[in-house]
Amino acid sequence: MKKLIAMLTAVTLMLTMVCCAFAADQTDSEYVKEKGTLVVGITDFEPMDYKDEDGNWIGFDADMAANFAAWLGVDVEFVEIEWDNKVLELDSKSIDCVWNGMTLTDEVMAAMTCSNAYCNNAQVVIVPTDVADKYQTAEDCAELVFAVEAGSAGEAEVTALGYECTPVQSQASALMEVAAGTCDAAVIDSLMAAAMVGEGTSYENLTYTAPLNSEEYGVGFRTGSDLARLLNEFFKASYEGGAMQICAETYGVQAALIEQE
Repeated sequence: MKKLIAMLTAVTLMLTMVCCAFAADQTDSEYVKEKGTLVVGITDFEPMDYKDEDGNWIGFDADMAANFAAWLGVDVEFVEIEWDNKVLELDSKSIDCVWNGMTLTDEVMAAMTCSNAYCNNAQVVIVPTDVADKYQTAEDCAELVFAVEAGSAGEAEVTALGYECTPVQSQASALMEVAAGTCDAAVIDSLMAAAMVGEGTSYENLTYTAPLNSEEYGVGFRTGSDLARLLNEFFKASYEGGAMQICAETYGVQAALIEQE
């Protein structure tokens, strides 16, 4: 009996090792296709990712992610994440990619395998319209208290300048802080600023002023993922076929689009 138990234990251990080895050899694209779903990590970030009146995720990034999933032959699932935890979410396989107007910083590119850049962007200062004339440069803003999204490029820029800031959950939350008067200003992406503040928006009394930098957006995958290469192929085909430009025009980001080669 002892020999039988020992034999069964050995066989179980061997099968476990084989399964683990197979899982280790499985590429990200094989993993996604096997489960039939591309899980995309996002935040509420108009015009890239936001919900329509029916609660569906739309936006330039959301639409492109859905199109990429279809190109892979799988469904798309959007998961709202804490932006500061994006690498942890990715590495734990809670999500398969971060696709949310993500700035390609050195830190991001060291922690993920990223796609080619697809949009230009900048971090801009948001202030109440009635004081905007006083804050036209970064130097003008030195005494302000900023609301910034935790873990964002905006937070990095404000911190690098040595200015006081309050980290919040999202860029939308940063706008709310300024509108409520609990912070003097916010720093958010210029593409979001164009869609979210000023005349005809929910924040008509806010405006954007000083740009703090220039940057580019990319999509992040787990380190070593083959999905980044496949996305680059999809981007190129989508750009050359015109679908990428049409999607960009739908959400007013066509001027920021980067040619895919």
